[in-house]
Amino acid sequence: MPYPDRFYPVVDSLAWVERLTRLGVGTIQLRAKDLDDSQSLQMVTDALAITADTQAKLVVNDYWRAAIVAGAKYLHLGQEDLADADLAAIREAGLSLGVSTHDEGELDTALAAEPDYVALGPIFFTTLKSMRFEPQGIPKITEWKKRVGHIPLVAIGGIKFEHAAEIFAAGADSIAVVSDVTQNADPDARVRQWLGLSAEAA
Repeated sequence: MPYPDRFYPVVDSLAWVERLTRLGVGTIQLRAKDLDDSQSLQMVTDALAITADTQAKLVVNDYWRAAIVAGAKYLHLGQEDLADADLAAIREAGLSLGVSTHDEGELDTALAAEPDYVALGPIFFTTLKSMRFEPQGIPKITEWKKRVGHIPLVAIGGIKFEHAAEIFAAGADSIAVVSDVTQNADPDARVRQWLGLSAEAA
């Protein structure tokens, strides 16, 4: 399976990790904010237990120390976290690394870290968190895919299933999805739609 999978949900709880794993999702990012060291280690450990012996790849957002200690294999860092992280320790632990980017300067910073994928966002307006960046729009995907070359490009930010075909056509290798799943009236059905789209492209 490629990494990250074409459908890449981002969730904030163990309950969601368990639900998505049960549905057969291949890549799941756990993004829970404001945890201390012991809380983050416990959450990452519990999430890895949920995904053990399944096809799900658990991506730990931000908590790189917990990821190393718990034996995770996948890590995602925002720009602030990237600046503070010990990249040598992350690489020594064998963690795959994804990095968030929002403008040209951040892309340069991300590429200097030799990431396993780059995330570009927000593609569309999103209300999930306050963003100091304007929506990038779909044409930016094509432009950045040329810049990153063989590195997988993940599109994120306000994306719904109905946008998927156009975003993949623009050059995205993967789509990170938050509210289109977690705020959907029927999350399981929505996940199955996304998984069906990914299977068609396989």
